[in-house]
Amino acid sequence: MAMAMPFHLLLLFSLLFVFYSHAYESPESDTLLKFKSSLQNADALQSWDNNPNPPCTGQTANWIGVLCNKGAIWGLKLENMGLSGTIDVDSLKALPDFTTISVMNNNFNGPIPQLNKLPELRSAYLSNNKFSGEIPSDAFDSLIQIKKLHLSQNQFTGPIPASLANLPKLTELKLDRNRFTGTIPDFKHPPHTLDLSNNQLEGPIPPSLSNIDKKMFEGNKAVCGGQLKACETPAASSSGSNTSTSTGSGSSSKKPPIWLIVIFVVVVVLIVVVIFAVMMMKGRREQEAASPSSVEAPPAKVRAKGYNKDEEQGSAGNSRNGKKAPEATVKLTFVRDDREKFDLPDLLKASAEVLGSGSFGSSFKAALSVGPVVVVKRYKQMNNAGKEEFLEHMRRIGRLTHANLLPLVAYYYRKEEKLLVSDFVKNGSLAVHLHGHKSLGQPALDWSTRLKIVKGVAKGLAYLHKELPSLIVPHGHLKSSNVLLNESFEPLLTDYGLIPIINQESAKKLMVAYKSPEYVQQGKISRKSDVWALGILILEILTGVFPANLKGKESDEQEDMANWVKTVVGDQETEVFDKEMGTIKDGDGALMQDLLKIGLSCCEEDVEKRLDFKDAAGRIEELKHKDGA
Repeated sequence: MAMAMPFHLLLLFSLLFVFYSHAYESPESDTLLKFKSSLQNADALQSWDNNPNPPCTGQTANWIGVLCNKGAIWGLKLENMGLSGTIDVDSLKALPDFTTISVMNNNFNGPIPQLNKLPELRSAYLSNNKFSGEIPSDAFDSLIQIKKLHLSQNQFTGPIPASLANLPKLTELKLDRNRFTGTIPDFKHPPHTLDLSNNQLEGPIPPSLSNIDKKMFEGNKAVCGGQLKACETPAASSSGSNTSTSTGSGSSSKKPPIWLIVIFVVVVVLIVVVIFAVMMMKGRREQEAASPSSVEAPPAKVRAKGYNKDEEQGSAGNSRNGKKAPEATVKLTFVRDDREKFDLPDLLKASAEVLGSGSFGSSFKAALSVGPVVVVKRYKQMNNAGKEEFLEHMRRIGRLTHANLLPLVAYYYRKEEKLLVSDFVKNGSLAVHLHGHKSLGQPALDWSTRLKIVKGVAKGLAYLHKELPSLIVPHGHLKSSNVLLNESFEPLLTDYGLIPIINQESAKKLMVAYKSPEYVQQGKISRKSDVWALGILILEILTGVFPANLKGKESDEQEDMANWVKTVVGDQETEVFDKEMGTIKDGDGALMQDLLKIGLSCCEEDVEKRLDFKDAAGRIEELKHKDGA
C-alpha cells in the first residue's frame, strides 16, 4: 500500500521547485519577451515563447533574430518579418551590452523610436518602414557612440535634426526617400557615406559636404552647390528688378540696342575660347612633365611643374645671362629607407613596358639605369581623402612589413592623380598561373604549391588585420590578380588598405569588398568582407575557375562562386577540384576537402554564420601534409 507524502514534505518540494525555476530564468529572456509584447504581427517570433534555452550560448543565438557575443545579447536583427506596433526602447535598456538594432523592411509606423535612451547604441537600421512625422532636433544628442544610422524609405517630414550634424563617430547616414524639408545642416564630422536623395530639401550644400557625390543629393527640389549646379547669388537674382526705377515715374530706362548685345556676346565667347585654349596647352605641358604615359617615348628633357622658363629658352640648359639654370626635379616621396632613391624624371628616362590596365589605372614596368626594376601604378580615383590625410595614410602603409606583403616603395602626389611605386615581381600574379599558364607555356600549379599560397595569403591578411585595426576592411581588394608570386611561389599581397583613399563611387564599382553579400543585400561592408574574399580566392585556387561574381557588372555570368561550388559538389566533392593539379598523394585528398569546407565557411552569405578571420586563419594553418609541411 503506497504511503501518502506528508504535507510538510510536499510543501518543501513545491518551494524548491519554485526556487529552482526562478533561479534558472534568464533576465535577458524576460527582457526579450517584454520587448515582444509591444509588437504586433509577431508570428515570426513565436519561437521566443516558452523557449527553454537562454537567448545566447557563447557566440551562438538560440532565439531567432538575436545577435550574441560571449553569452550576452549585443543586438537584434528583426528584418523582413512583417512586424508592426511599438519598438519598446525602455525594455532594451535592461540589456547592458546592447549596441545594434535592425528592423528594416517591416511595417512600423508613427514617430521615430526614442533611440536617445540607448546611449551605447552603435548601429540603428530602421529603413523601409512607415515611420513618419517630424524628428525632434535633439533626438540624437546622447548617441555619441553611434556610427551607422539608416532611416531610408520612410515618411519623415520637417528639417533634418540638428543633432545629427554633431555626432562625432557617425560614418554612415542614410535619409533618402523621405520627405525632409529645409536646408542641409553643416556637419562637424562629415560621415563617409551619406545619402539625402529624394527628399524635399533646398538651399546650398554646406562646405563640409561639398565633396559628396552629387547622386546623394538628387531628387530634391532646390539643392545647389557642391558637385551640383552653383547656387544663384542674391545680387544676380535681384538685378533685373532694380534697373527700371531710377529715372522717376514718367520714364523708364532704355534697353541697349541689339547690335551692342551681339558684340558683347561675341567678345565673351572669344574670351572663353582663348582661356580654354591656354588651359589646354598648360595641361598638356604638365601632363608631359608628370604623366607616366610619356614613359614610352621620353623627351630629351623632362619638363616639370615649376620648371625654369629661362631654361627652355636657353641653349644646353643655359639661361639668358649665360649661367646654368637650376634643374627642376619632381620628387617622389619614399616610405622606405632600404631603397636607393630616385626621382620621377629618372622613371621617365628609364626603359619602360606597359604591364596592363587594372581596376584603377595603368601599370608600368620601369628598368632604371641604376637600381632595381620597379612597377609604377597610376591611380586617378584617389580623391576620397585630402592631401594631409592621403600623405599620412601612405606613411602608415609604408610602415607595414611582412613576408607576404608587397611593400610600397614610394609615391607621388598630385591632386588629379597619384603614382604608387613598388618592386617588380618577375613571377607574375596568381591569376596568370591559374588561368593563363597554358598560353604562356607554363605548367599548372600543383596541390602543394596551391596550399602553400593559401597559407601565405592567410598570414598576410592576418598581419593586415592586426596592424590596421581602424580600417573597416584592412585589405578590401583581395583577388587572384592582386596576389603576386615570388621566385619560390610565396604569395605577396598587393593593392591593400586602399578603401579610405579611393573615391567611394569608384570603390563601390570596382573593389572586391563591395561585391560581398552584405553589401549587395544591406549596402554595408565589414571586416568579414575580407573573409568572404578569402573564401572566394580559396575556391578559385581549388577549382581553377575564375569567380564570375568578381567580374564587372557588364558580365552576363553572375552566378555566385560559392553557390556554384555547392551545386557541383553534391556528394562528389572530388568532382569540383581542378584536374590540372596532377596526381594527389594519399592523404592529400582529405586535406583538399578540408580546405574546400573552410572556403565555403568563409563564403557564408549570413555574416553572423561566416567564420571570423582568426578562426579561418587558424584552421588553414592546421592543414598539414603527412610529412608535416
